[in-house]
Amino acid sequence: MTAPSATADKIVEIVRAALAPHGLFLRGTVNVSSAEAAPLLTDGRPAASVLLIGNIGGSLWQAFSAWRDGLPERGGADPLDTWSKAVIGPVAAACGATAYFPSDPPWQPFQQWAMRAEGLKASPLGILIHPRYGLWHGYRGALAFDRRLPETGQRAAEHPCDRCAAKPCKSACPANALAEERFDVGLCRGHLRSEAGRAGCLSVGCLSRAACPVGSDYRYRQEQLRFHMAALSL
Repeated sequence: MTAPSATADKIVEIVRAALAPHGLFLRGTVNVSSAEAAPLLTDGRPAASVLLIGNIGGSLWQAFSAWRDGLPERGGADPLDTWSKAVIGPVAAACGATAYFPSDPPWQPFQQWAMRAEGLKASPLGILIHPRYGLWHGYRGALAFDRRLPETGQRAAEHPCDRCAAKPCKSACPANALAEERFDVGLCRGHLRSEAGRAGCLSVGCLSRAACPVGSDYRYRQEQLRFHMAALSL
C-alpha cells in the first residue's frame, strides 16, 4: 500500500518506520485550520496538517556521521542540512507529502509548530526546552499533507524554566550573551572566535547549555557538540 492511498494512521506508521533507521522521530502533528495561514503543497494547495521531524538527544549522529564520512569534502558547507534533505526528501515523495526544512525558504514557523505540537517554550538560550530531553533535541524538517493526521507527539504539561529559580544557564555563559531578555548571538560568536572561546565553548560545547540540569541523559556527545559550536561560530 502506498502512503497517498493509505489511511491517516497508516501514513504516520509509514513515515515513522522510514525515519527510524536514520535516528529521526516524529515529534508532533500540527493540524491547520482553514482560518489560518498554511504551508503550501507542491501543487499550490494549502496543507491540512504538518508532521514535525527531529532528533532526540544524539539519535541522528551515528547515521549522519556515517553518511558524511563517505562523501568527498564531508558533505559540503552545511552537511547536516544536506543530510536531512537526503533522508526526509525521499520519505516525502513516497508519502505524497511536501517537505519543508528550517534552512530553506519559504521560511516556515518551525518553532511555532513545535510549541503548538509539543507545548514547548523557549529557554533563555532561545532553544525550545523539553521537559524530558531538555535542550538536547532539534527539528530537522517537516512533512506537509493534504489531510488531517492523528496526534503523534506528547504535549508538555509544564515549562521547566518556570520552576527554575537559579537559571544556571545564564551565569554559566562566559560571553554574558544571556544577560538580556534575548540571546545575543553576536556576543556568543565573538566569544567563540576569541582565544578563550576556542579553548572553551568551541572545544567542549556551549557551557550555558551544559549547565541546564534538564535532560542531561540526552546530552550530545563531544563530537556532536563541537560540530554545532563550529557551525554557530561561522
